[in-house]
Amino acid sequence: MVCVCLAGAGCSGAGQGGSVEGAGGGDPVAVLHRAADRLVAAGSAKARTAMQMASGGTRVTIRGEGVYDFAERLGQLKVRLPQDPAGTSEHRPITELLAPGALFMKNRGAGVPDDKWVRVETESLSDGNLVTGGATDPFAAAEVLRGTRTATFVGRTEVAGTAVRHYRGTADLARAARGASEGNRKALAAAAEGFATAEVPFDAYLDDEGRIRKVRHRFSFSNGQGDGTGTVDVASTTLLYDFGAAVRVRLPEDADIYAGRIAAEPGDTGEPGDTGATNDAAVGGKN
Repeated sequence: MVCVCLAGAGCSGAGQGGSVEGAGGGDPVAVLHRAADRLVAAGSAKARTAMQMASGGTRVTIRGEGVYDFAERLGQLKVRLPQDPAGTSEHRPITELLAPGALFMKNRGAGVPDDKWVRVETESLSDGNLVTGGATDPFAAAEVLRGTRTATFVGRTEVAGTAVRHYRGTADLARAARGASEGNRKALAAAAEGFATAEVPFDAYLDDEGRIRKVRHRFSFSNGQGDGTGTVDVASTTLLYDFGAAVRVRLPEDADIYAGRIAAEPGDTGEPGDTGATNDAAVGGKN
């Protein structure tokens, strides 16, 4: 099975053609196109992630927490998988290192030694690792907004005590890929082809400096059933705070990367996340 996720909120708004002026923030589409650049200017931030999806009739949530350097495109997250039905966790937290074009995972199980890392090339994944790793790379989440086609200003609200502007809209992954940084371009292009639709509805919350404080994307992918009923929806939420936080990420040496075969496990379905490197880590609970 697959991935990680969570949720967001929303309200009124609107105008014609999907783009309206918003309370001094300017044209929503233009504001959202610039949001990733505002994060680069901010340098770094702490991050919390959540991914929610239905798995075996049960809605599961995978949560992550860590730091991200937007200038260097490097981050580290501790991803906590869902509890089993008895209420006890089946897995230790997975450590994920995020780098341009690559995802490194430790403590992912499936026969990988505890002291080894698994490396995944994100462009090789049908979802570009927007879902597979159980947490969307914070900069990739921001760069999805470069593909914004329509957006409305919903209103002013607060996120974790910070005043923000709430925008709601739809982004196109193919368009986002064309405008993305080199490290995310191929991965977003893969997602545009691999998801059931390249259109991604979102809710984004930006502070007065144009930085993303919270963004929620809703991705849809096919689980391969081929009968029209195999579309799975995943809600991925990223929360950013404490801008300027110290970030220390050391990528593994080649000798620390596992080169053996990853064991497939019962219940793997071929959905995004069921790659040779990520089938168990992504789904977390097959509960």
